[in-house]
Amino acid sequence: MAKLTVKDVDLKGKKVLVRVDFNVPVKDGVITNDNRITAALPTIKYIIEHGGRAVLFSHLGRVKEEADKEGKSLAPVAADLAKKLGQEVVFPGVTRGEKLEAAIDALEDGQVLLVENTRFEDVDGKKESKNDPELGKYWASLGDGIFVNDAFGTAHRAHASNVGISANVEKAVAGFLLENEIAYIQEAVETPERPFVAILGGSKVSDKIGVIENLLKKADKVLIGGGMTYTFLKAQGIEIGDSLVEEDKLDIAKDLLAKADGKLILPVDSKEANAFADYTEVKDTEGEAVDSGFLGLDIGPKSIAKFDEELTGAKTVVWNGPMGVFENPDFQAGTIGVMDAIVKQPGVKSIIGGGDSAAAAINLGRADKFSWISTGGGASMELLEGKVLPGLAALTDK
Repeated sequence: MAKLTVKDVDLKGKKVLVRVDFNVPVKDGVITNDNRITAALPTIKYIIEHGGRAVLFSHLGRVKEEADKEGKSLAPVAADLAKKLGQEVVFPGVTRGEKLEAAIDALEDGQVLLVENTRFEDVDGKKESKNDPELGKYWASLGDGIFVNDAFGTAHRAHASNVGISANVEKAVAGFLLENEIAYIQEAVETPERPFVAILGGSKVSDKIGVIENLLKKADKVLIGGGMTYTFLKAQGIEIGDSLVEEDKLDIAKDLLAKADGKLILPVDSKEANAFADYTEVKDTEGEAVDSGFLGLDIGPKSIAKFDEELTGAKTVVWNGPMGVFENPDFQAGTIGVMDAIVKQPGVKSIIGGGDSAAAAINLGRADKFSWISTGGGASMELLEGKVLPGLAALTDK
């Protein structure tokens, strides 16, 4: 990577500002999935083991007005992190002011402090989300000139807590998680070992137009599943019943199929139901067409076999988006089948691009079989699209 990393700076005795991604699900004050906290530990531990004083910044959820703060405090995160580190995590419970400044000044080498939810600054004019220059400058002033960005999940956004701080410090460097995310995803797309197969699912073509266009240039094959299948099918004049379709994207789907030159592989059958919820009948379609009064909710067994065949021999696979409504056991088979087809390839570099795909791998017990599972759905999508991430661009060049 052409940017400085945390290993390139002297940390001892320094108040080191660190952007982490602790945007974890919290229900009734209890964290229900702490994967993002665990993912940040290597960087935090490295900083404190090398004598740094870690000052952590993170957002949690969306906060637009005062009432939105309810249940969005990072206090439960501070407690969870303290258990994982085996030491106190100082939590002043504020985003600015004398209380925060005094707590940071009182830190000793090897100690950790967590600033309150950065999005609390959005209540009065979206100062965090709109990268308010004064806020970025203020937060930068709390440290000793070193900023470590380890929050890949927000690297595609220019916020005060990443780009704003970076602009006001001597050195802005990447943490281990950010470095690994870039290495796995960007390098897999730009310099893959071939054959390189991309798999894209999810509900909407509109969410992935740029990604499909970029991957058609880079990959040897692009397999399509999920709800967006039916926009592609309808664009070819195939009956899709009551399946999800983006009528205003039919011409784009047609154009993508024409550009693909055979690289774009669509399902050849579906698992259909006579309703999305409270259905009374579930069956496999005979072919591509979905029956009248039914909607496709997963790829069918013939498609699973076809995708398995298309993945045979693959050396690099990037997957973003489930094949169906995987949260429902009746429509999990496609996602499970594709996951199993990926991980059984000998020596394959297998990467999941965050979001629902990551949730599917974790929930369906296959997370440990993949080379890398991204912590950032939106950021990984933009990398797959070939975009420059503002949070990465703001870091100091080597």
